Amino acid sequence: MWNLFYLNAIDHGSSLLRGLCRKRIKFATCSNISKSLVTRTRCSSKPPWRVLFFGSDDFAVESLKQLYASREDRGDAVVDSLEVVTLSSNVPVRKFADRHKLRAHDWPNVDFSGCFDVGVVVSFGCLLQESIINKFPYGILNVHPSLLPRWRGPAPVFHTVLHGDKITGVTIMQIRPTRFDVGPILSRELYQVPEKCTADQLGAYLAVLGAELLIDTLRNLPERIANRKEQAKEGATFAPKISTSMSWLVWEEQTCDQISQLFRAIGFRIPLRTIWMDRTVKLQDFVGKCKMPFTENSYAVVPGSIHYDKESNTILVCCKDGWVGFKTITLKKRLSAADFFNGYLHQDRQKNSTQNNYRFQSYRPHFAKGQNAKLLSLNSCD
Repeated sequence: MWNLFYLNAIDHGSSLLRGLCRKRIKFATCSNISKSLVTRTRCSSKPPWRVLFFGSDDFAVESLKQLYASREDRGDAVVDSLEVVTLSSNVPVRKFADRHKLRAHDWPNVDFSGCFDVGVVVSFGCLLQESIINKFPYGILNVHPSLLPRWRGPAPVFHTVLHGDKITGVTIMQIRPTRFDVGPILSRELYQVPEKCTADQLGAYLAVLGAELLIDTLRNLPERIANRKEQAKEGATFAPKISTSMSWLVWEEQTCDQISQLFRAIGFRIPLRTIWMDRTVKLQDFVGKCKMPFTENSYAVVPGSIHYDKESNTILVCCKDGWVGFKTITLKKRLSAADFFNGYLHQDRQKNSTQNNYRFQSYRPHFAKGQNAKLLSLNSCD
């Protein structure tokens, strides 16, 4: 990693040496500043930087946009040159690169002959080897949408919403080759989670915040590196990828707030699921916690009990501490609450007035020993 003494020396070096650096002469590399004085003259000591960007999704595109805009701003540019690495030619980052004529590399066939100052990784999904990290004098930075060490892993935004966190933020860190999200922190910024915010909405907010913090970090990169801090050992949590197994509702154990958090975390991508008459039911168009407009006399009210509220055209379901409502039910096809009641519940009540026919059953996916408890803990508040 750069030594600040050498950085200052380079900054006062001749314009000829800096010119040679920009022409990317082939007889030197930028992989390790301590190797030789000649190598050190190849790399910048202040902005604008030569950046290689690793990314994939829409969250990453926001940072790439800011880097691209900085390159174009010749009055106060933070980026000199910008190239892109993607895992596929069909991801948003690659499409942005193609649209703006940025040179793009297909992972893992990356040409490092361009001699970059710093790498930037945002939602890339691959652990980069030490040999690659060492090719960048300032290392490789990562824009991570949580306050590390909380929510390390691939799905921090989803777990922030799922667990009802009130405060989150973004972290700019230097990556390390052995594990994801464990490197030293260069910058952090807090963000208050809006009430009833979905994971997609929160991700969009944090993408903008992270891109702005990235530019600010690059603007003062040597100083930020000199003052970097290792992550605390306490408070580390893991944010695994979301999956359909998380969508099953356990009416006896989940509260109204927990079901709301689950829906806002994954419901726009994976419908919440339950069981009715041995069939999988998808519950959609969640309306939140509801007040019961009546006292149920026909059956004992237990978690999973169903009531159709005609006035609001909503299916109400009893959970651990109250009732939650859904406007749409998918069985064989997508049905409104009224259609589900008239086509299934009303008929079943007339034909066979058993309690089981008029309630949803909880379903717990089959896991290896200990995994079911882990799933339930993910679906509950801290």
